[in-house]
Amino acid sequence: METRLDEVADGIVRVSTYIPDLAGLTFNQFILRAEEPLLFHTGMAPLFPLVAAAIGRVLPLESLRWIAFGHVEADECGALGRFLDACPRVRVAHSVVGCGMSLGSGPVTPVPLSRSTPLDLGGKRLRTVPTPHVPHGWDAHVLYEETSRALLCGDLLAHGGDGPATVGEDQIERIVEAAVETERELGSTACTPSLATCAHELAALEPRALALMHGSTILGDGRRALQMLAHAFTTAFDQNSDHRRNGRLWDDLERSRL
Repeated sequence: METRLDEVADGIVRVSTYIPDLAGLTFNQFILRAEEPLLFHTGMAPLFPLVAAAIGRVLPLESLRWIAFGHVEADECGALGRFLDACPRVRVAHSVVGCGMSLGSGPVTPVPLSRSTPLDLGGKRLRTVPTPHVPHGWDAHVLYEETSRALLCGDLLAHGGDGPATVGEDQIERIVEAAVETERELGSTACTPSLATCAHELAALEPRALALMHGSTILGDGRRALQMLAHAFTTAFDQNSDHRRNGRLWDDLERSRL
């Protein structure tokens, strides 16, 4: 495996490892360069040597001051313990629900992030947007970096393949279609009526970069990409109410048009 580095927005570096045998996905972490550098996602525990070495090519590993992630899951925070050992001054930030339900009894005291109080890293400001069960996990949230207008999306719009680090606006429709296809195959999204509402809320931020956990970062009109995703969800809900009971959302999406 090879771990690659690419700056995908101003002061935001993507650390990416493609694992063809694991659903053919890229597993991406993001370094935010700031006075207090932050790492979004840690990767799985076995990836720690590769990810840590890649981070070391950007900044001294021990200089990390914050670690955050979209929700508690192995690829989001599986290597957290390894990073805590390597970075003694690092602090862990997560959603209020995640801090209370998942991290409160762990090895560190996490910092709960609220809508009303952005996390000021010095040169970068992060605003949390709770997205419970979107795409999955009660503790799920995304982070919006105000200075670069980059949305750290977690698993939203996840798509397979070893594509380029970034794509432009002309690729938005293709990426959304790929995300729908990946979801149809993997079935990882919680099928709730809040999916489309949440996507529209994020679109209202008008992000200029969508930094995806799995797949290429989308540059340009992030609002359009999120609205297209919301439309796909809405179409499926409107066409077949049975999925509210049995979760057959992606059977509907296969028959719907974006």
